[in-house]
Amino acid sequence: MKRILAFGGSTSSKSINKKLAAFALSQMNGTEKVMLDLNDFEMPLFSVDLEREIGIPGEARQFKSQIEQADGIIMSLAEHNGSYSAAYKNIYDWVSRIEGNMWEDKPIFLMATSPGARGGKSVLQAAGNRLPFQGGKVVATFSLPSFKDNFGEGEGITDDQLMEQFEEQLAKFQDNL
Repeated sequence: MKRILAFGGSTSSKSINKKLAAFALSQMNGTEKVMLDLNDFEMPLFSVDLEREIGIPGEARQFKSQIEQADGIIMSLAEHNGSYSAAYKNIYDWVSRIEGNMWEDKPIFLMATSPGARGGKSVLQAAGNRLPFQGGKVVATFSLPSFKDNFGEGEGITDDQLMEQFEEQLAKFQDNL
């Protein structure tokens, strides 16, 4: 059975990206599902000086272990000022110090959503360009615009056209596992 790791790239208790990642994970039939919460990986802000002083935090090693155990990764990144959230970036910075091939060439379904009409497209572009340099094999992408208009609690994606696009990308991801 394939093990799928998912997370939303935010520490907000009401993270819409965590909701989207959880929805995507729920659509993966016949898999072992692991949903991470970035709050469980809180670490000091990365710096080379701090790394020399304290070494790699255990939380970074735990996150890396989750990647190692996964067959595929679903991530839905929050967009803060056109880029990653500070919490996700800090985890990324620490874990990438363990091994340059941080994502281990695992297939990634890269998503984003936002309250606005662009649906986190800037962070999708940034991550899509960056992840391959650390072994991220982005095989599918999806942007959900206007989250409150297109996603319902207990329903998932409510717009038929957007749901069709999501299902096409999910199928691509599954084909690459």
